[in-house]
Amino acid sequence: MTTPFTRRRAAALVTAALLVPLAACGADDEKDAAGTPTTAPGARLTVLAAASLTDVFKTAGAAYERAHPGTKVTFSFAGSQELAAQVRQGAPADALVTADTKTMDGLESDTGTPTVIAKNRLVIATAEGNPEEITGLKDLTRKDLKVVLAAPEVPVGRYGKQVLDAQKLHVRPVSQEPNVRAVLSKVELGEADAGIVYRTDAESATDKVDAVDIPDAQNAVASYPAATLRQSAHADAAAAFVKWLGGPEAQKILGAAGFQQP
Repeated sequence: MTTPFTRRRAAALVTAALLVPLAACGADDEKDAAGTPTTAPGARLTVLAAASLTDVFKTAGAAYERAHPGTKVTFSFAGSQELAAQVRQGAPADALVTADTKTMDGLESDTGTPTVIAKNRLVIATAEGNPEEITGLKDLTRKDLKVVLAAPEVPVGRYGKQVLDAQKLHVRPVSQEPNVRAVLSKVELGEADAGIVYRTDAESATDKVDAVDIPDAQNAVASYPAATLRQSAHADAAAAFVKWLGGPEAQKILGAAGFQQP
């Protein structure tokens, strides 16, 4: 026979048992002092990022994981136009960082509100020691030079075409590559005498290439917007990572790699 006391005690135990998993779920949705969601313990994030971010994002990802124990950030690097195609095809990912605002703007229905996290400029990459004595954009029109550019649908290719057209210079590249790292590789391997790349890419290979500056008046500024993806299965964690990219720790890492402040 049960008494009112035992019934009340049993009900209290059942209620407590039900509250435990709810409390555990709430613990995963951590927020900072400002009430912004932070990465939940054990989050696994996939970030699609422009090829020119390859080196710096490896460093940034490691720093983020150290600051968020249990979190794993995996990057997929490619030309921004390739990343956009992946997003449209529904590739499983949580955030996107492109090397231009045009590509990001074209994905408005697939992303959250983007924020620019860094900027970059163009340089001319040459073989180490600049044996062909290239001094500026006009030299790229020389018939004795093998010049490689990125394809015009690639951000760095579009920026390159923009600066060449502004100077009324016609360059006939020996190849048009799918991303900036492919352009850099051609110069590194001696398959091209010169190529237009981002400053940060040239700085990542100072033991293999030299960089010829392009004057600011002739140059183009590349902006890198970052955004969460609406298809993300980890929306709060993705938002926290994108917010972190604009914060002081990430900005210090980006600055050390040669990127400009947004």
